[in-house]
Amino acid sequence: MSKGTGSRATGGKWAGRKLTARSLAGQFLLFQMVVVAVVLVAVAAVSVAQSSREFREVRGQRMIAVAENLASTPIVRDRYADPLAGRVLAPDLDRAIALSGARLVELIAPDGVVRASSDPSRAGRRVDFGPSLVVQGRAWSGDLDIDGTHSLVGQVPILSTDGAVLAVVSVSEPYPSTWQLLSGAGERLLVYLGLGAALGVVASWLLSRRIKRHTRGLEVAEIAGLADHREALLHSIREGVVAVNTGGVVTLLNDSARDLLDVGDDAVGRPVHELGLDPAVEHFLLSGEEGHDEVITTTTRILALNRRSASTRGKRIGTVTTMRDSTELASMQGQLSSHKSVTDTLRAQTHEFANQLHTISGLVQLGEYDAVRDLVGSLTRRRAEISDAVTRHVTDPAVAALLIAKTSLAAESGVSLVLDDSSHLSALDPALATDVITLLGNLIDNAVDVSEGSPRAVVRVAVTDDDGLTITVADSGPGVPEHMRESIFARGVTSKPHVAGGRGIGLALVRLVSAQLGGSVDVSDGQGGGAVFEVRLPRLASAERTPAVAAGRTDA
Repeated sequence: MSKGTGSRATGGKWAGRKLTARSLAGQFLLFQMVVVAVVLVAVAAVSVAQSSREFREVRGQRMIAVAENLASTPIVRDRYADPLAGRVLAPDLDRAIALSGARLVELIAPDGVVRASSDPSRAGRRVDFGPSLVVQGRAWSGDLDIDGTHSLVGQVPILSTDGAVLAVVSVSEPYPSTWQLLSGAGERLLVYLGLGAALGVVASWLLSRRIKRHTRGLEVAEIAGLADHREALLHSIREGVVAVNTGGVVTLLNDSARDLLDVGDDAVGRPVHELGLDPAVEHFLLSGEEGHDEVITTTTRILALNRRSASTRGKRIGTVTTMRDSTELASMQGQLSSHKSVTDTLRAQTHEFANQLHTISGLVQLGEYDAVRDLVGSLTRRRAEISDAVTRHVTDPAVAALLIAKTSLAAESGVSLVLDDSSHLSALDPALATDVITLLGNLIDNAVDVSEGSPRAVVRVAVTDDDGLTITVADSGPGVPEHMRESIFARGVTSKPHVAGGRGIGLALVRLVSAQLGGSVDVSDGQGGGAVFEVRLPRLASAERTPAVAAGRTDA
């Protein structure tokens, strides 16, 4: 499905070689000439058979008629037994030959002895009637060998008044040769046969040249070698390759693409919409835009796709899409985001503590020790209140630490992070706790980003483990439009107009982790505006986690 430059170069290289074997075009020309010859022979055979049948039917009746006419001649009936019958009846026999065009006319006794013949040398010979029924008193026509010549014979008996066979009148004519039969079929048949042969040869020659031009001079073995080499290259590369024609049918699919898209071996030759692909991937393969790059999150992978249109000799024939598995890369990016989140949290806390230390230092220099004591007590109580507000509802230490850190970070951005009073979470399996941190951390980061600068600037979090595990994060941002509630979970897609293209990985990871844990993630409108993200996980989902996703967790 390339544009043909490489193919032409390769074809020129192969065409320049001196081949010892017969070329493909030459083989095809020879084959076509053999086919034409077979057809001509078949037509000639049919023509000969038809002419032979017509000769047997027409001339056979003619031989019978001549024999009947001669047998009814009075002089023949009177002189058939005369010892000089050969001389007496010779004029009548010659006249019968002249009238019928037969080769031989004879008068034969019932015992097979020739009494008179248009060929005097045969007089007195004994002949074999063969399958003839004439000695039984019935006229007969058929094939007999006369002096080694295959002939058509008509025989009529001369009967007495009581029905006895007195003699037999035999009229015969040799079968014409094959050439005579063909000639007898008419000159036009020969002209048509010759014209057909000439046209067949010319058409075969032109077709062989066309094949040679379209195969760029390559022979069968060379074409097979190139095809094998192409298949080996396509199926050995790590990136997935999918070719789709203008009708939306898959024309090429290598092993990597088959694994990434999770389709069977029968995908080639089927329409894209019948393969059961993720809707975003299906739309990408069918959209046909030139030079378009996109990263799409499916339920199991994050795929980086690139599409190019394919054409040959200026005619567009479809698209070629390459794809890479970016799940591990996305996980590493998520891990870097989590480290950045921790760094930002420490920076916020450092800034806060620095201000507090400056205040305490100033009070000490002023000698306001009571004020110092009151300030330290107030700060201690505030920190204890934040910790107590979280740990009272969340027993798991990792999740609680994350919520406490995110509370401080949100406050640095001017956003209030509130844990709903209905929240309750028991201690989790360490593996599941890691995935919960990934989900919760990315959802909170997304909510804080969209809530920053809003009039209320609040993010509400609820975590419950009554029936499975449910995580709800509500923000005070602009909300998610209806048409974006599916695409919002694709990497690089965001509903925040002020956020550059570097964001978008968080929600993609949320969807990927949720799907791999057997859960789901949904987005809806909040009661007072904003968006509400809800993740539902089954109780025993931790057994299904994968190492690649775990690498992208968000740590406290």
